[in-house]
Amino acid sequence: MSDFIQKIKSLSDKYFEEIRDIRRHLHTNPELSFEEHNTASFIEHKLAEFGIQDVQRVANTGVTFCLDGREKGKTIALRADIDALPITEENDVSYRSRNDGIMHACGHDAHTASLLGAVKILNDLKNNWKGTIKFIFQPAEEKSPGGASILIKEGILENPKPEKILGQHVMPLIEAGKVGFRKGKYMASADEIYLTVKGKGGHAAMPENFVDPIAITSQIIVSLQHIVSRFANPKMPTVLSFGKISGGTVTNIIPDEVKVEGTFRTFNEEWRKEALAKIRDITTNIAESMGGSCEVKFAPGYPFLINDEDYTERNIGAARDFLGAENVEELDLWMAAEDFASYSHYVDACFYRLGTRNEEKEITSGVHTPTFDIDETALKTGMGLMAYLAINELEN
Repeated sequence: MSDFIQKIKSLSDKYFEEIRDIRRHLHTNPELSFEEHNTASFIEHKLAEFGIQDVQRVANTGVTFCLDGREKGKTIALRADIDALPITEENDVSYRSRNDGIMHACGHDAHTASLLGAVKILNDLKNNWKGTIKFIFQPAEEKSPGGASILIKEGILENPKPEKILGQHVMPLIEAGKVGFRKGKYMASADEIYLTVKGKGGHAAMPENFVDPIAITSQIIVSLQHIVSRFANPKMPTVLSFGKISGGTVTNIIPDEVKVEGTFRTFNEEWRKEALAKIRDITTNIAESMGGSCEVKFAPGYPFLINDEDYTERNIGAARDFLGAENVEELDLWMAAEDFASYSHYVDACFYRLGTRNEEKEITSGVHTPTFDIDETALKTGMGLMAYLAINELEN
């Protein structure tokens, strides 16, 4: 495969400026989840320029098509997400977002540009590999229920059915030019929790006449920590965090209700269901024992993400061949969530990290921040490695 490596690296260099410009266009014109109409049209326009035919829309703002190699063989899928976040950009760059309050702060512009670069490379080399590649430009990764689950319901994993699916995501903790992999469970499930604790409000000087939802809420939050410390298997990573509490207006009035919002994350679907049931029981029982009540609502999020052991091992080996062993890192468990996880419960999957950090250029900000950016040389790695991993899997 050494000849393929040199060909792909040469094509990555050749197409770098074009793909960089595509990334900058996407960064300048971000769109929120389920609203990526212009982004989808731009992707379709670029694919037409590349000579790609039979492009289809999926889930309204998603784009997909298949590319065939020199002969029949396996089918694999390559996926990139295309949506942005409701964040106001603070970067002083020529490609700064023009859409107020919207920013590609999670690198989906880089994912999309890299996959378009991989399209160009794989199309140029289609007489050198066999099988079929299904390309998926997926909307709405950032908003529940997630574009992946919708695409799956619409049949994205059928006709043709991919045997494997590959995805990549920027990682500002890893230097540009490097990548990271983890076999097995990698990213957590994530469910949102909404509590409305109800009491009876009145003057704070006469608490005996009222039911204080703030006091009830404090008991609930402290008691729910037992979900992690006493009910969870200590060998099973579990996180229960509350990020928002709202209730009351002034110092001397007990409010009628308090609202609490949080998140629950873990790596086991059975424990996930059990824990949510315990959260409901504990909150309602405490509220009732203190004279109030609690309305509990869950917004189901993404499942945990699992990288197929064998498939990921092959990709690690191929990445070492392509980039050098010193540029391939091993990742730790990551408690954040990603809707690529939905695919991983239907088909053998591999989701890896693309390094984008460059301290000399002061590109160090984390994702989901107003100063996030990437070292754009990472796009060479992004498009080149994805193309090589696809060819390596199809040919071997």
